[in-house]
Amino acid sequence: MYLTINPNSALDRVLFIEQFIPGGRMIPSKTVESVGGKGFDTAVVLRALDLETLTMGYVAGETGRILVHLLEQYGIHHDLIWVEGETRVALVIAETLHHRHSHIIYGNYVVPPQACDDFFSRFTRHVVNAKWVIGAGSLPEGLPKDFYQRVIKIAAEHHVPVLIDCPGEPALQAIPARPMILKMNWQEFERTFQTNAATLEELASQATEVKQTTQIPNLVITCGEHGVLALTAQGAFLALPPRQKAVNAAGAGDAVS
Repeated sequence: MYLTINPNSALDRVLFIEQFIPGGRMIPSKTVESVGGKGFDTAVVLRALDLETLTMGYVAGETGRILVHLLEQYGIHHDLIWVEGETRVALVIAETLHHRHSHIIYGNYVVPPQACDDFFSRFTRHVVNAKWVIGAGSLPEGLPKDFYQRVIKIAAEHHVPVLIDCPGEPALQAIPARPMILKMNWQEFERTFQTNAATLEELASQATEVKQTTQIPNLVITCGEHGVLALTAQGAFLALPPRQKAVNAAGAGDAVS
């Protein structure tokens, strides 16, 4: 099975409106509650591909209970740890006229040290049955910045490859443990490695330098409508998807994992 890790859980509440009018009165044409968070988004796609997945992470409060119910509706097996606080809500404003979306995020929880230890105890038991581990998303307050590094090291003891999808310091601390794949989007790449690319060609050049310097086996960068850039031992590749009409792009990059 595929073991997906989502440390910072979220519930997406999507409001479909024609366009956002500041100060105006807007009535959604449709509202949807769905699974949110990078790791959980990945688990949803794996199930859509009819692949077995076990997802791990933290949940809290009433929002956490709604989220668990949604995961179970998808047929996603889970081993989640309950903590104090409230699972985040990502209020997604999807504008059908402009084919764009905006996020308003609220709610949080703090992971105490014993809950962190509990996670790694459970993870050590589950990883022996995993074909791949996918660790994705930001870290909630209380988890150490080397969280993903520890995930990779434990998985390596059982010869299980790991994909990490996160930006910033947690990603930088994960790199020395050598994840098989490091994945992030264009903006996250620039923020993490202090670069600034005006074109796809500049991004590819900067990403090549980062890969060579850090010795990341595979570096994957999602670039929105420009496609997916992948740097591997075999070379640099750009995957261009067929153009689609955007409905709600939230989670699209997460699905690439």
